[in-house]
Amino acid sequence: MSVPSETIKSLVKAAAEQVIASAPELTSLDQAIGDGDHGTNMKRGCEAVLGKLDAISAQPLDEALKMIGKTLVMTVGGASGPLYGSFFLAAGEALSHDKNLPEDLADVFGSAVNAVSARGRSQVGEKTMLDVLVPVLETLKTAAGQPDLIARVRTTATEAVERTAPMQATKGRASFLGARSVGHVDPGARSTCVLVQAVCAGLEARA
Repeated sequence: MSVPSETIKSLVKAAAEQVIASAPELTSLDQAIGDGDHGTNMKRGCEAVLGKLDAISAQPLDEALKMIGKTLVMTVGGASGPLYGSFFLAAGEALSHDKNLPEDLADVFGSAVNAVSARGRSQVGEKTMLDVLVPVLETLKTAAGQPDLIARVRTTATEAVERTAPMQATKGRASFLGARSVGHVDPGARSTCVLVQAVCAGLEARA
């Protein structure tokens, strides 16, 4: 399936703008258990993506995703840059190897999630972005082909990010806090949720 340039442009723009709008919230969450720079870093990365929007949307989807990944690696900084970059690079690479949308969406998303896990040497339950990505992946698998798939994904992401609050962090800067990390939503999980919800909203608007 070929994704029209205008669709790519619209979805990327909506997602980047939503993350930028959420930067103050992400910063506040990160100030509680991290370095306090997650919002600023994500904002910088998404602004860089918007700056390349025309070039990104002119590419086939696999190359567009790779361009997004490379841009995020180069501009986000901290741990988030390599993690988000790995996600988009792996998704683009999966699409380059005989994968098609929407039928192979779960496989493509799964490749991206595995890349994040490998890059961060982390797994679900450690209070990271994987605690949103993995539940979303499971929903993509179990609800594939269902008319309410997008709504289910949005609900899954929303519920998953809230479940990070009672977790004790075992990865990243938050892990240094030990039990004091409990009671706070993970900022990386929240930014992941923001991205997922923005893409879902964009897809619903174009349905």
